[in-house]
Amino acid sequence: MKLSAVHWAAVVGLGLGILSGCGGMDSGPRGGLSDAAGTSSTAGGSTALAGTGGTPTNAAGSTDLGGSPASGGQPAAGTGGSAPMGKPCGPAWMSGTAYKAGDIVLFKGAYYIAEFENPGYDPTISTYFWNPYTCTMDGGGSGGTGAGGSAPMGDSAFDDIVSEQLFNQMFPQRNQFYSYQGLVDATRKYSVFAGIGTDDERKREAAAFLANVARETGELVYIEQIARDVYCQSSAKCPCEPGKEYYGRGPIQISWNYNYCSAGAALGYDLRGQPELVAQNATVAWATGLWFWMTQRGAGSFTPHDAIIGGHGFGETIRSINGDVECNGGSSEGVNARVDFYQRFCQLLGVDPGPNLTC
Repeated sequence: MKLSAVHWAAVVGLGLGILSGCGGMDSGPRGGLSDAAGTSSTAGGSTALAGTGGTPTNAAGSTDLGGSPASGGQPAAGTGGSAPMGKPCGPAWMSGTAYKAGDIVLFKGAYYIAEFENPGYDPTISTYFWNPYTCTMDGGGSGGTGAGGSAPMGDSAFDDIVSEQLFNQMFPQRNQFYSYQGLVDATRKYSVFAGIGTDDERKREAAAFLANVARETGELVYIEQIARDVYCQSSAKCPCEPGKEYYGRGPIQISWNYNYCSAGAALGYDLRGQPELVAQNATVAWATGLWFWMTQRGAGSFTPHDAIIGGHGFGETIRSINGDVECNGGSSEGVNARVDFYQRFCQLLGVDPGPNLTC
């Protein structure tokens, strides 16, 4: 998800003070794809999306499928963070408490550092003011936009749920760029992905992520969007690299410079200077999709991870990823396609899909 220039201007107009910078408040579609899902890097160029029902409908800079706009403008670790918990690096965040630059708080199991003083904005929403902070056992740490700190690496729980054989069964026609090993390596950035909750919840999260990705990429065929542009909303915090374009790339089609800045800072990659990495390195590509999944709320009330682990249902993951376009009657075809993928993957994993499948 991301803020298009229109959405960004609207937020400023509301007086929220959220600048596009390196990740504005994410309240709209992930925006960026102007035509179909994107181009395939396989020989032969673009192909029609399988199971997508045709060309997506543009709305507010987003598409109905496969080219849903890119991930949101928040670099927050959210519940996906896994900072070591020893001596606290800072107190628990409290709504309405005034914070100054440099203050460190604990929020939903992860630490955040204030980039600017603020009156107590939620660290995972107002990420112009907060950035993830990697905390050590003795209270030291590193992080923030300047450091571009990578999320702590851990073991992958995903490969215990989805084997390579099953992954290939789920995506028999996939572009080989989207490798299984690249996905497993990327999940080490967020070790709680498919790694917490009951066995059923872990399986549902794996199925839900792959179902949404299937919709976004035409079943892992498309890597880059077709209708390309610079997609730059330059700022002092996130200037655009000369000659670089920030159009949609990867499994959730990250687009716009401030999203590349935010995702890069959270993951430890220079995506502002080298946005093409998302289309060149499978682990980087998968990591940007997981960054959105674990940390962004988009048009919804939960991150997709929290939607599944919190028992809110698959429909809430749709709302977070492309809710402005597909939910509330926006595109029943889009919603149904995601649900179909999800139910099929749940069946392959031997788990009940659970309630609240649509939005």
